[in-house]
Amino acid sequence: MASIPLNTSDFSRKLLEILDHVEYRRIESSEDMEDVERLRWKAYKAHDVLALAPKGLLDDTDFDSHAYVFGLYYYGELVSTVRLHYVTPDHRVSQSAGAFPEAIDSLLDAGLTLIDPARFAADPELTADLSWIPYLTLRPSIVAAAHFRADRVLQFCRPPHAAFYKRVFYADTIVPGRLAKNYGIDMTLMATNVIEVGRKLLTRYPFFISSASEQRMMFSRGPESRLPSLTIIPTARFVPEGQFGTDLPL
Repeated sequence: MASIPLNTSDFSRKLLEILDHVEYRRIESSEDMEDVERLRWKAYKAHDVLALAPKGLLDDTDFDSHAYVFGLYYYGELVSTVRLHYVTPDHRVSQSAGAFPEAIDSLLDAGLTLIDPARFAADPELTADLSWIPYLTLRPSIVAAAHFRADRVLQFCRPPHAAFYKRVFYADTIVPGRLAKNYGIDMTLMATNVIEVGRKLLTRYPFFISSASEQRMMFSRGPESRLPSLTIIPTARFVPEGQFGTDLPL
């Protein structure tokens, strides 16, 4: 096991310890997808944003070939979920593109590849006591950037949340907050340039580090891709110190 660097903050040390009790599950079975749907409904209802999912809490995009739906399990209990899309110039399915198509097309036309997290939902009964949930729920977006050698990780969010993504993910604003017609509220689009800030991000937040084996378990697919959900143990504490620099396309 890698030793924790002395300059690691108390917050990062705490999250590294919490990772020992966390599992990720790539959701591909119908039964687990129903659990995700129930959690989305519970979270969106608690935050009064059910109307922002006009196509339903599950849609065709959840089953796109470049979509990856994850559940985060803490002591075996599903506490949150997120859906990631690997967006390429040849495969442009993206949640963010629904609101800001010109901005996404501009990035893709420049030849960039993107990781687009969406459908974040956390159990509202737990979030007050488990303040780390957003960090570890979004961790797969950084793992995805490493696995796919992506150029950007997107953040499609409401303007009040922009400060979180700027602080934690070193995100830059692509589209300032404005009305997103298909949502009916103001949204903003941000992006983390993982090529430029990847090393700084992993140094500050070592719980984002992942091994190549974890990356493959999260995102590799083959003919057997519709097997029951795959449980994945985070590997941040097991990556040899000094080797994390290869985890992102630096």
